[in-house]
Amino acid sequence: MGVPTPHIAALEGQIAKTVLMPGDPLRSKAIADTFLDNPVLVNNIRGAQGYTGTYHGKPVTVMASGMGQPSIGIYAYELYKFYDVDQIIRVGTIGGVSEEIPLRCLIIASRAYSNTNFLNFYMKNGNAAGFVAADEELVAKAVEAVKATGYDYRVGDILSSDTYYAEYNEVEVCQRLGLLGIEMEATALYLMAARCGKKGLTICTVSNNILKGIEIEPEERQSGFMHMARVALELI
Repeated sequence: MGVPTPHIAALEGQIAKTVLMPGDPLRSKAIADTFLDNPVLVNNIRGAQGYTGTYHGKPVTVMASGMGQPSIGIYAYELYKFYDVDQIIRVGTIGGVSEEIPLRCLIIASRAYSNTNFLNFYMKNGNAAGFVAADEELVAKAVEAVKATGYDYRVGDILSSDTYYAEYNEVEVCQRLGLLGIEMEATALYLMAARCGKKGLTICTVSNNILKGIEIEPEERQSGFMHMARVALELI
């Protein structure tokens, strides 16, 4: 049993078919500690903590992606290609761009819009529309799962930005295109899923409202948002 990639130390068979992927390594540990039975640390290369355990008897891995599209793109490709993962569900944070979307609301991203170079590199002749889609079956299952919980949620399109401190008005772009919020990873995940013939979905918690200038404290962003993870785990 070998180690098939330079970024993931897990041996063959140590990664489950379903991977939950928060950006923050400490959120990965928090999810594993909260929900998984007998979680085992299977990766800590570059601090991208990955744990495999079971949820209601079903194997699942929770592993951090880091920040940004290049980072999640590397991990998603290696998980799909070398560990034969079937589906990756990103569980992250997003900045809301509507005054009607409250903090802690869940956003299920049916599509992601971006001008990232990933579009040109992985899509033949680029993608003029700028949108890439999540797996439709996972979106439908996520909606069913969140409805059963009673959590506040929205379903729709989001913006995947390459620049946290953008020099142009990304909120204006979102409002023009009817996007629900801004994050930094979904497009790369969806592109990698399409490239590998696998499934990808992004479920985010609204951690800040850009229009109102309000946000959740960093401590809660790091270890909170367990309602989002609970919904994602129902998709195993």
